[in-house]
Formats: sequence, C-alpha cells, structure tokens
Amino acid sequence: MLKLAGAALIVAASGLSGMAVAGSYSRRPGELRALRAALQMLETEIAYGASQLPEAFSRVAGCCEEAAAPLFRRAAAELSAMSGITAAEAWEKSLAGYYPGTALKPRDLSILRNLGSSLGISDRNDQIKHLNLAKEQIELEAVAAEAEASRNVKLWSYLGFLAGLAAVLVLY
Repeated sequence: MLKLAGAALIVAASGLSGMAVAGSYSRRPGELRALRAALQMLETEIAYGASQLPEAFSRVAGCCEEAAAPLFRRAAAELSAMSGITAAEAWEKSLAGYYPGTALKPRDLSILRNLGSSLGISDRNDQIKHLNLAKEQIELEAVAAEAEASRNVKLWSYLGFLAGLAAVLVLY
C-alpha cells in the first residue's frame, strides 16, 4: 500500500513538472503578443498623444493586457518618482522586476533592453522608429514561439508523466 502511494506521488510530481514546462511554452507567445500590443499603444501615445514618457507609460499600463501591464506600470512609477534617473534606467529597473515572472527568453529581454536604451533620449520620430523595430522583432519571436509551443507542449506534458512511470518501474 505504501509502495503504491509512493509510486502515485512520483508519477504525479513528475507529471506536474512536465506540465509546468509545457505551460511556460504555451504562455510565451501570449506574453509576446501582449508586449507587442503594448508597444503599439506606446507608439501611439508618443506619436499622437504627445505625452511625457511617465504619462505615456501610465496610460499604456492602464489599457494593455495584464501580461504586459506590470512592465509599464513600474516604469511609470520609476520615472514619476523624480529620483533623477533616466528613462533608460527606469526601463531597465522595470525589466529587472518584470522578467523573472514571465516565460520570456533572454533574446526577448535583449529586444526590450535595446528599446529601453533609446527611450527618452531622442526625438519623437527616432523613438517611433525604435518602437517599430522592437515590435517587428517581437512579432518574429512570437511566430517562432508559437511554432515552438506547438511542438513542445504535448511533448513535455507526456514526457513528465512517462518519466514518472519509468522512475516507478526502475524503483520497484
């Protein structure tokens, strides 16, 4: 009886581990699409709203999907605090708090970091060009992430349970 309970726990634990990995594969495309939409809103705020950057970040955080809102909310808070930091530094701090809780990969973070280095230091047209570049790069990553998710979600879901069953067979 105790062996059966142990075997069930092993299979359940490994199955849940596989599901967690599969979940990160399936979350990434949605997070990338949310970021792309938020960057589109930021571009609109900069181009047509003529808003200051903290105000633009705040408006985007209020309108965008919840997957991207914390990034813009924290950047707005950092800039509004009047602590003397630049927009790039505020963006970097915001990324540092946002990235660990996401399914984004380092290359996604690199795109966002590159964008941050151009925020607030150039004219409106140059910022719009950088935003367009970041949106295009994120869109390419989203397409690749969807292809990767379609390949790997089922694989990791099944692999977790099968690894647990294999471990049970080896142990007993």
